[in-house]
Amino acid sequence: MEPVNVIQGGVSVLDRADVDTDQIIPKQFLKRVERTGFGEFLFHDWAKQPGWELPRNPILATGPNFGCGSSREHAPWALQDYGFRAIVAPSFADIFFSNCTKIGLLPVCVPEDEVRALMAAGEGAVDLEAQEVRFDGRTVAFEVDPEIKHRLLNGLDDIAMSLERADEIAAYEHERERPGPVTTAL
Repeated sequence: MEPVNVIQGGVSVLDRADVDTDQIIPKQFLKRVERTGFGEFLFHDWAKQPGWELPRNPILATGPNFGCGSSREHAPWALQDYGFRAIVAPSFADIFFSNCTKIGLLPVCVPEDEVRALMAAGEGAVDLEAQEVRFDGRTVAFEVDPEIKHRLLNGLDDIAMSLERADEIAAYEHERERPGPVTTAL
């Protein structure tokens, strides 16, 4: 996973509340196991509507309760594969939020009026280190769990987090070895 620090550039606007994971990536596209290739199906049903446009910018600004519905991992995969690196919203579904942070997609909660101002600005920067969203000469602070911040700044997924403690894991496994007959299949 790539480290996340400052994400800057254009802001794509999805001014909708309660966007669920089936709207993000419909179920008929969940047949693959790779994390790639889902971006082309992002918001598939909405993309067929006249006037739909969602530029491939690094930042997505959207309404409250983004990512609600089922807990499919494919929704963050599709958003990231499309090109988004940060999503700014007033609130997120808990499991969706967690799934984003596990792949290096940065979900950021700021008040709804600030999200709307970011939407109007069209460009901005999300600075994880400083915990700020910057646009139009404004700076909006956001909170982030210290462990999540550490993981994202250092590009650490779950496996990398475990490997950081490889020596401790090996010592534990060595200490729990017991002499005598083996009772498990070899």
